[in-house]
Amino acid sequence: MKVLLVFAHPEPRSLGGALRDIAVQELTAQGHEVQVSDLYAMRWKSEVDRADFPSLAPGARLKVAGASGEAFVAAALTDDVRAEQEKLKWADALILQFPLWWYSMPAILKGWVDRVYAYGFAYGVGEHSDSHWGDRFGEGLFTGKRAMLIVTTGGWREHYSSRGINGPIDDLLFPINHGVLYYPGFDVLPPFVAYRVDRLDEAGFAVVVDGLRERMQTLTTTSPISYRRQNGGDYLIPSLQLRPGLGRPGEAGFALHLRENVV
Repeated sequence: MKVLLVFAHPEPRSLGGALRDIAVQELTAQGHEVQVSDLYAMRWKSEVDRADFPSLAPGARLKVAGASGEAFVAAALTDDVRAEQEKLKWADALILQFPLWWYSMPAILKGWVDRVYAYGFAYGVGEHSDSHWGDRFGEGLFTGKRAMLIVTTGGWREHYSSRGINGPIDDLLFPINHGVLYYPGFDVLPPFVAYRVDRLDEAGFAVVVDGLRERMQTLTTTSPISYRRQNGGDYLIPSLQLRPGLGRPGEAGFALHLRENVV
């Protein structure tokens, strides 16, 4: 398997950096090919602006989706963006690794998504009709590929539980897992999350390392999160609301978008 690991941490000597190296070592030991996009080391430009679209007329109003689509079709996106798109096309699996900052990914990684996920590449694809609303949420360019998150956080596991002050970790990561990864078609694996990383002792670090190695060893066999497919019949089109009667009684929020009784 070919694996692209996108790493977003400013300090290579951090615990995150150590986990990145361990993940790469284990994947390589399992016979996988690995490429790493170290965004801080690459000095990745995170903001989307006119510089991303060199062919845009000087006096034209910047409409990002339109400009992105036109540049993608014309092969006129910037070299850094096109290089990352080629890596995504090359990869059979994508790993996004980042520290959880203010309940989300670092800005540099969000900027990688904003710029690399061009219109016509990761979104804005597929027909729109009475029965099919674009190739997304289970369909798209990355259908058949796997993806997962490696996340580090300073908070306790209990802080991210169903009754924890921060909310369930699966809810916090839903916009990334469902919106960034599942949207363009990836099979999304459960995330690997390391808690209290600023206070890990040697024994605690060993436990995290063992868990990460196990996840890398099972990258090809771990069952993906059972998200509902947008065009699979569970949603009304074009409102994209879940059909009446689906979901457990009283269930609301993100959990509605998981298929029931999936073995």
